[in-house]
Amino acid sequence: MLKQRILTALLLGPLALWGLLGLSGPYFALFCGVIIVLASWEWSRLCGFKAKGQILYPLGIAITLALLWLIPINWPLTLWASLAWWLFALMLVIGYPHLTHIWSGTWHRAVIGLLILLPTWCGFMLLRQAGVNWLLYVLILVWAADIGAYFAGRAFGKRKLAPNVSPGKSWAGVFGGLAATLFWALGVAIGAGANLQQTGLMMAITLLVTFASVLGDLTESMFKREAGLKDSSQLLPGHGGILDRIDSLTSAVPLFALLGLPLVEHLS
Repeated sequence: MLKQRILTALLLGPLALWGLLGLSGPYFALFCGVIIVLASWEWSRLCGFKAKGQILYPLGIAITLALLWLIPINWPLTLWASLAWWLFALMLVIGYPHLTHIWSGTWHRAVIGLLILLPTWCGFMLLRQAGVNWLLYVLILVWAADIGAYFAGRAFGKRKLAPNVSPGKSWAGVFGGLAATLFWALGVAIGAGANLQQTGLMMAITLLVTFASVLGDLTESMFKREAGLKDSSQLLPGHGGILDRIDSLTSAVPLFALLGLPLVEHLS
């Protein structure tokens, strides 16, 4: 298993970075679109769709992404829909498993997939348009949150965050992730020459986005638990599926695109 994880990371890690940071325009849109469509196939499994549904659902996502590419004016609208969904998801995660009846239906989960995956693609597009540096900022933010959470959780993780959803996560991990991302935000703000107000806004937005990244992770765990799956798929040997790797980004990217872009325009 460890050998598989290392080989997959060595092969796909550089490819992912090249696609996200090296491509632009329609090539970037296509690259992100492929990732989202593959993730939508995994989501169709979490929905409980059978063979035909596991083909039609990703196909519908692909067609919708093509329409969004042709009508970019709708991109910001998807970000507001994403914000509404994640506020609702917070209630569902806190209330799990007592609120499962609200979303456990196959078509309920299918609609939720739209609210998660489509804004993620739009968020990536808007951030890439704002500049590759800000897309990289969000990627490092999520990685820093994961690293900070891992080490803080290992050292101090006694009080569990959401034991019914993800028993391994702790409040110490959350605070460790927040500390790591706040240092990251402070360093970037200083490097960008931000004034005191801009630095405060950057850190506040980073705080919210970090919380959102944790919620994205917990939400996917909740849906996998309900579907009886350990991983969203085995597309990435040793790492599970695409959704397992981008679950934090599905909440962090749209939220930063929505809240952070106005600030980014002043710092670029």
